[in-house]
Amino acid sequence: MNIPANAALLFLPFVLPICLYVTFTDLRAMKIKNQAVYALFAVFVVVGLFVLPPWSTTWSSATVGPWSISLPPYIWHLLHVVPALAIGILFNLMRQMGAGDAKFLAAASPFIWPGDYFLVVLILATMNVAALVTHRLASITGLRSFAPDWKSWTRARHIPMGLSLGGSLALYLILGTVYGS
Repeated sequence: MNIPANAALLFLPFVLPICLYVTFTDLRAMKIKNQAVYALFAVFVVVGLFVLPPWSTTWSSATVGPWSISLPPYIWHLLHVVPALAIGILFNLMRQMGAGDAKFLAAASPFIWPGDYFLVVLILATMNVAALVTHRLASITGLRSFAPDWKSWTRARHIPMGLSLGGSLALYLILGTVYGS
């Protein structure tokens, strides 16, 4: 994994409660609250300054067309939000993803280190299948009686993506604390 273990360890105590909250609210109401998305992004903005301090890290360059751009890694990570939000909006327009899911995906994107993209896609795909199977099994067993009012039980064609999105980000950071560079 390319994420440094100390970076994952610094992010994890702040990100994990937000991921749990997102999972809970999406299961209960089929909505990811904007406050959770703002909080997740704020965690990266604030804690990221200590993990990737722009004033003491080596700047990296990228070529975009005829221009060469050199920025600190902190800014590059923040710029991940733009394509992630654009992809999320496209999926939302195609009715494949809710708007809250798209916003959460964008807010979570700065936490992903370059070089770990394929791993994160594998984690997300695995968590999507696990969330679908777990949610469907729970809905037909006695577990449903613990929270009978949850909207996610009655939405036959939809699954609460907060379960897999929050779980994927949490798992990525947990794995990063153990296997990070």
